[in-house]
Amino acid sequence: MKPPVKILVIDDDEDDFLILNDYIKAITEQHFIIDWCSNYKEAVIKICEGEHDLYFVDYWLGAKTGLDLIKEVSKKKCEAPLILLTGNGNRKIDIMAMEYGAVDYLVKNDLGQEKLERCIRYSLERANTEKVLRNNERKFRNIFERSKDPVFTANEDLVFLEVNDATVKLLECSREELTSKTVFDFLSTHQDISYIQNELTSKGFVYDRSTEFNARESGIKNCVVTLSREVDITGGTYYQGIIHEITALKKAEKLNLALEKMKMASRILRTMAHEIRNPLNSILLSLGELKDATEIEERSLYMDIIARNGNRISKLVSELLNSSTPGKILVEKKSLQSILDESLESASDRLQLQNIQLKKDYIKDHAWVMADSEKLKIALLNIVINAVEAMQKEQGELKISLKEKDDEQYAVFIQDNGCGISKENLVKLFEPYFTTKQNGVGLGLASTLNILQSHNVSVDVDSVVSEGTVFKLFFNKA
Repeated sequence: MKPPVKILVIDDDEDDFLILNDYIKAITEQHFIIDWCSNYKEAVIKICEGEHDLYFVDYWLGAKTGLDLIKEVSKKKCEAPLILLTGNGNRKIDIMAMEYGAVDYLVKNDLGQEKLERCIRYSLERANTEKVLRNNERKFRNIFERSKDPVFTANEDLVFLEVNDATVKLLECSREELTSKTVFDFLSTHQDISYIQNELTSKGFVYDRSTEFNARESGIKNCVVTLSREVDITGGTYYQGIIHEITALKKAEKLNLALEKMKMASRILRTMAHEIRNPLNSILLSLGELKDATEIEERSLYMDIIARNGNRISKLVSELLNSSTPGKILVEKKSLQSILDESLESASDRLQLQNIQLKKDYIKDHAWVMADSEKLKIALLNIVINAVEAMQKEQGELKISLKEKDDEQYAVFIQDNGCGISKENLVKLFEPYFTTKQNGVGLGLASTLNILQSHNVSVDVDSVVSEGTVFKLFFNKA
């Protein structure tokens, strides 16, 4: 058995209510519970409470009209099926009622049982359909808004129409700003723009395209983008897209690659050290015997030279081995501020000779970390020295910042305004034996990475040619 349909008739004339009541009760296909309300303000409250399935609203309601009531409840977001009743037909009122949100419009003089039954049935079916649509919209709207990945819609020119919070966060622009920009405005390379344009023109979609988006503040972000052309209910076309940021993944891959290269270099160095030291030890031992046996003063001079160079080779082998592995570290609870200051003190002569301006910005509380302070100072000093050497004399500015990243990590930023590093060289920065210096060996930053890795410090480097470089180090809290 069908549940009864609850109807509220809003009319300030009781006689009109009784007539409509009789018409409705004569419908046998459905059981109805019919209530009456003659007060405008009370009617607004009852409609918004939503206790009835259907509402008949008379056009004349004292000082106000049924159109006023329909418009008011519509503004209050009251989702109720409303049917407007008038004494005389008026096309203008009919159109206005539909625009304000009424589901139907009836003329009292034309009322009949059959017409009324059809109107009620149609209105209830339409109300149920709209309710399902609203529920679905809310469900998918929640998915859209709460998605951690940026999701958006755009018009045919790829101008943003709707964006979720993740899109705003990724591109670092407000929703209002994005609605005046296109997807292409944030792509960092012409190659990506051309590829996406061609794919959308020929296929109508782009699937998992690896690309770079240029955020307003933080710069380049590695992403995977998917775009597809869709058709709306009016036959118009639009694009829907989703972006998955993989910047962290790319950085992890880069660091892992650098670490693997370090491990490979370590194996090569160990082999070289073994092969070099064996004959070197023999040379040095033989030299000692030869020196004891000779009495010619001139030969002694040459043998001293041989000895010094032999020892130099041995020392070089030791340095190569040290660069390939940080060795055993002895960690203690240390203040990151003091380690930074001691590293800067070791570089003070270079800073003064180059007349480099130093700016420090530390958090007030001690940033406690577990560290081998001596080894960590070597790593930090290498970065500082590289920064100093990249800047012009008397024009350099070195900024050292220590911030609290979150509840688990501290962030250290070492920033210079030097010559910067090209994209091609940036990916090789920590590789052993890679250097852009004329007399460099290419082991300083390789050794630095080893030390930082042994302290579980994650590293990131951003650089712009002719503008400068910033090293970003993230330390776990003690």
